[in-house]
Amino acid sequence: MPSTSDGSTMSPPGFWKNVMTVLAGATGAQALPLLVAPLLTRMCTPEEMGAFSVWLGVIAVTSIAATLRIDTVMVLELGARQQRLCFSVVAWAATALALALTLAAAAGRIAGLAALEDMSWPALLTIGIGTWLTATMQTTLAYAASHRLFDKAAQAKMMQAGTIALSQVALLYVGVDGAALLAGQLIGLAAGLWAARRLLAPPRLAPQRRLKLRLDTEQRNYLVKHQAFWRFSLPSSLINTLVGQLPLFMIGLRHGALAAGLFALTQRVISAPVTLVAASVLEVFKRQAVQEFQTLGNCRRVYLTTFRALVLLALFPSLLLFLFAPPLFSWVFGTDWRPAGEFARVLAPLCFFNFIASPLSYVFFIAGKQKVELRWQIALFLMTVAVFSAPLSLCQSVLWYAVGRSALYVVYLLMSWQCSLNGSGHRLLPAAFAERSRASSAENR
Repeated sequence: MPSTSDGSTMSPPGFWKNVMTVLAGATGAQALPLLVAPLLTRMCTPEEMGAFSVWLGVIAVTSIAATLRIDTVMVLELGARQQRLCFSVVAWAATALALALTLAAAAGRIAGLAALEDMSWPALLTIGIGTWLTATMQTTLAYAASHRLFDKAAQAKMMQAGTIALSQVALLYVGVDGAALLAGQLIGLAAGLWAARRLLAPPRLAPQRRLKLRLDTEQRNYLVKHQAFWRFSLPSSLINTLVGQLPLFMIGLRHGALAAGLFALTQRVISAPVTLVAASVLEVFKRQAVQEFQTLGNCRRVYLTTFRALVLLALFPSLLLFLFAPPLFSWVFGTDWRPAGEFARVLAPLCFFNFIASPLSYVFFIAGKQKVELRWQIALFLMTVAVFSAPLSLCQSVLWYAVGRSALYVVYLLMSWQCSLNGSGHRLLPAAFAERSRASSAENR
C-alpha cells in the first residue's frame, strides 16, 4: 500500500480521503464555469468564444514553457532551500518569457504577420501577463501538493474559478462584448494567485534574487542538476499541451471562428471530467507514487489502485456523452450549439482514455523515463498534424483524430505500466532520483 511521509503505509481509505479533499475544491472550481457556461453561450457568439479560446490556448502553451517544468521537481525535493530556488528560477523564466511574448506579439502585429491579424490588440498585449499569472499559479499549486496542502489549494482554485466566471458574466452584462471573456480570465487568474499566496504561504524570494537580468550561480547549478526536466519533460509537456490546442488552432485556420467556437465548447465540456476528477486523483497519486518508489523501488500497487478507480470513474461521463451529447448541448447551451454536441459524441471514447491516462502519466517523471514520453508526444503531435492537414471535412477530421489519439493512449498506458514496475519491479530507484531523495531528506533533517 502507499506510504505516508513518515514511511508508514497508507491504506486505500487514506488515499481516497486525500482524493476527496482535492476533489471537493476541484468540484467547486469546475462546477462554477460549467454552471455559468449556459449564460455565456447566450451572451456571446460562437465567434467570440472561438477568438477567446484561441487566446486561452496560446496561454496554456506558453505557461508550460514559462515553468521550464521545474515546478515538477517541487514534489521530489521538500527542503525549504531547494523549493525557494525552484520558485526563483520559475519567476525569472516566467518574467523573461512574458516580456518577450508581449514585445514579439506587438512587433508581429505591426509587421503584418498573417497569423496575428485575426487577434485583437487586447488579446495580443495580454498574452504575456496571462502567461506569467498561469505559470506562477502552477508552481504555487505544485508547492501545495508537495506539502499535502490539498484543502488550501482547493480553496485557491475555487477563488480563481469563481472570480473568472463572475467577472466574465458581469462584463458581458454591462456590454464589454468581445473583450469581456479575456478580461474576466485575467481578473480571475490574479485573484486565484493572490488567494494561493495568502493561504499557502510559499517561500518568498530572497531580495537579491528579485528582478535580476541573469541567473546567479546557485540558480544555474539548480538548472543543471534538474536538466532532465527542461531538456525532456519540457518539450514533452509543450508538445502535449500544443497537441491539445492544435485541433482548435487548425480548425480556426481552416474552417473559421464559428467552427472554432463550437469545437472550443466541446473541448471545455469533455475536459471537465479530466480536470475535475482525474486531476484531483493526480494530486494524490503523484505524492504517494513517489513515496512507494522510495520505499519499494516501484509504484505498482498505487498504480493499480489508481488505474482501477479511474476506469470506473470514466465510464459514466463517457457513456453519457456518447449517448446523449447532441440533445444535451442543445438543451443546456442553446440550439445554436447543437453541432458542438455532435463533436462531443465522436470524442467520447477519447475522453474515456484521456481520463485514465492523464493522472498515470506522472510515472514517467518518477521513473526517469522522460525520453520515452517525449517520443510518444512527438508521435501524437505528428498524428494530429496529419489528420487536420488532410483534405477531409471537419467531421471526418474530428473522427479520425479521436480514433488515432485513442489508439495512442492505449500504447501510453502500456508504457506507463512498465515504468511503474521499474523494470523487474524490484530494482532500486533510478540513480538520479535516489540522489535527489537523499539530498532532500538530508536538508529536511
